[in-house]
Amino acid sequence: MQFAKIIGSATATIKHPTLTGWKLLVARILAADGETPDGDPVLVVDSLGAAGGQRVMITSDGKIARNLIGDQCTPVRWTVMGICD
Repeated sequence: MQFAKIIGSATATIKHPTLTGWKLLVARILAADGETPDGDPVLVVDSLGAAGGQRVMITSDGKIARNLIGDQCTPVRWTVMGICD
């Protein structure tokens, strides 16, 4: 689990069939202080309704991604697992 800040959304004209209908967001992983960016942005699948500027909890757990998407062959790595208050 990592804390991240949503910095935008992504639109794909051509994408893997398992991503049809899923909201794609661009997130910046945050360092331990919760404010400093740590590394390159990542593409995350969102099922919770996160918006730009919000802090979220994301995970790279493949099993969670496969269960969320409902397909064992999805290329999804990162998913939103919570929105921080």
